[in-house]
Amino acid sequence: MRAMSVANVWIYRATGGRVGGRWRMGSARRRPAPVCLLTTRGRKTGRLRTVPLLYLRDGGRVVVVASQGGLPTHPQWYLNLRRTPRVTVQTGDDIRLMTARTASPEERAALWPRLVEMYADYDDYQSRTDREIPVVICDPA
Repeated sequence: MRAMSVANVWIYRATGGRVGGRWRMGSARRRPAPVCLLTTRGRKTGRLRTVPLLYLRDGGRVVVVASQGGLPTHPQWYLNLRRTPRVTVQTGDDIRLMTARTASPEERAALWPRLVEMYADYDDYQSRTDREIPVVICDPA
């Protein structure tokens, strides 16, 4: 999976998101979901780490989900941004410096139905784990 992620990041960057910018697996097979690149600073190494993630636009904000496929632990990128919330988000060929934060319970309640509408598998992921899957809001810096 890591090799696929690295390849997707490379291709996405090289093509400005024209290739790799839509997710066509699972519930998104018929209605592809948009993909962004989120770059965080590693909390242990200090190195920049980039992951491809599905995203939802909410005005000027970018919303992503720390689902990790419903695994019992949070993804590393989420732990990284909790330590250092300054992130870079690339959508297509647009790259922006943003500040990431975990959505409040009220924000999550409002955003979750829209996220599930975009990618229905999120509900399945939530049912597989005891942790509440975090919704992350990236605000313009």
